[in-house]
Amino acid sequence: MPARLFLSSGDMIADRRFDFARDLQLKGDLVAAADLLLQATDLAPGFASAWFTLGDIRERLGECEDAIAAFRKAQAADPDDRHGASLRLMLLGAERLAGMPPAYVRSLFNQYAPKFESALLDDLGYRGPALLLEAVLAECAAVRKLAFFKRAIDLGCGTGLVARAFAKEVGTFIGMDLSPRMIEQARASGLYAELEVAEMVQGLSGKPDASANLILAADAVVYLSDLVPLLREAARVLASGGLLAFTAETHGGEGVILGKGLRYAHGAIHIRDTIAAAGLTLSRLDDLSARNEDNIPVPGLVVVAARI
Repeated sequence: MPARLFLSSGDMIADRRFDFARDLQLKGDLVAAADLLLQATDLAPGFASAWFTLGDIRERLGECEDAIAAFRKAQAADPDDRHGASLRLMLLGAERLAGMPPAYVRSLFNQYAPKFESALLDDLGYRGPALLLEAVLAECAAVRKLAFFKRAIDLGCGTGLVARAFAKEVGTFIGMDLSPRMIEQARASGLYAELEVAEMVQGLSGKPDASANLILAADAVVYLSDLVPLLREAARVLASGGLLAFTAETHGGEGVILGKGLRYAHGAIHIRDTIAAAGLTLSRLDDLSARNEDNIPVPGLVVVAARI
């Protein structure tokens, strides 16, 4: 993953103390690092990066109440929540489960873009696009349908890994991503007829009814707590007989949880219910992992649904 986001305080001395604190944190001296961060926030009370890092350290030290207080300070200092302090508060049980801040996702992937493919493929064993291709081809074979789609939409397109996997099966690809730097990478691939910087639901909402034959989302719904708006838009945009295929992380319980990796995991029953509520017909729900964490496959699902 990319280096942690840094938002300057505007105070050179406070920024310098933050840098010293980060060095100490990386060396494992958490108590000294916390002391320097408090000094930085005394100099610059609205220093979001210092408050967020202090919250992280307090949590590691087992000082949960102090961690919550620091994350709240970070959230107040940066209302867009580019660090994702609200997500850390959710994990600590201090806030109810809610959607992911768009500015956090945008900042994360803007930083991630230059090393996105190498990190996914080399470090995490990422196989989402290949799993989606296999599932879509299997579904087409099962219903004796030609596996070619005139117009496809790639949600959370990243650098273009999905379009590369489906290049022979799709006539025209449209890509959407919340990160402008990811869109730049996707444009350089030459695989897309259209690209736009947009959140997934927002991007689909601008598309005409029945205007796509295939909608794909590889490793994208892990950033959505509520799948209903996305699935309803997908159902509207898909033409009759069109397919929606996506990968998801999952867990053994019901509903949705936020994992330690700050990604949402959706229970299999929950996905079945939301697909039905959106007016789609579930075709496949396979227990398959799209990536590893610490060399261990993350529990996952590969989902295919049809617009009848």
